[in-house]
Amino acid sequence: MFTGLIREMAEVTGYADNRLTLRAKYRPKIGDSIAVNGVCLTVVALTSDGFTVELADETRAVIAMENLKGKVHIEPAMQMGDRFEGHIVQGHVDTVGTVTRIVRRTNGTDFFIAIEPKYLAYVIPKGSITIDGVSLTVNEVTDEGVRLTIIPHTLENTLFGTYRIGTRVNVETDLFARYVAHILEHRQKNQTSGWEAIEHMQALY
Repeated sequence: MFTGLIREMAEVTGYADNRLTLRAKYRPKIGDSIAVNGVCLTVVALTSDGFTVELADETRAVIAMENLKGKVHIEPAMQMGDRFEGHIVQGHVDTVGTVTRIVRRTNGTDFFIAIEPKYLAYVIPKGSITIDGVSLTVNEVTDEGVRLTIIPHTLENTLFGTYRIGTRVNVETDLFARYVAHILEHRQKNQTSGWEAIEHMQALY
């Protein structure tokens, strides 16, 4: 589990045989989970100045692979006792969105990101969303996607400062919205009560 608060901007130094090698100050252990641009990946090797993670077939099919170069966001998985900030992030990318519009404002920048309609059902105005691993508040949900306001600090310390019209980004929708939607869908299909559906969901997870 992650929080969506970027801990470091690492640098990609190599990609071969579906393994991504990063230069980073953070020193993980073999088997640790690291979110790279919002994607939960497992550390499979350590190097003198960083580490290597492996990308499964399913992962490569879902994420914006073209962004795994240059600088990337990284966040180690939460540990018991860590301070909880941001929001609950699984590191499971739902879909890839596209930046369609960027509007500069006095104390922030609005980014409009197009998202497939079926995933917008899990996006709530003033709720949470994760873009390339960054925990953000949804300012507005439109028919095409979302409007996010990025403050100067975030713009300067994340990849948002490099995004342009047409940039593709990894999108993870809100965990609780997905759970609620799944419960309601299951309830309708099976005509069960709310508590029965919730008990079934607990058994699944």
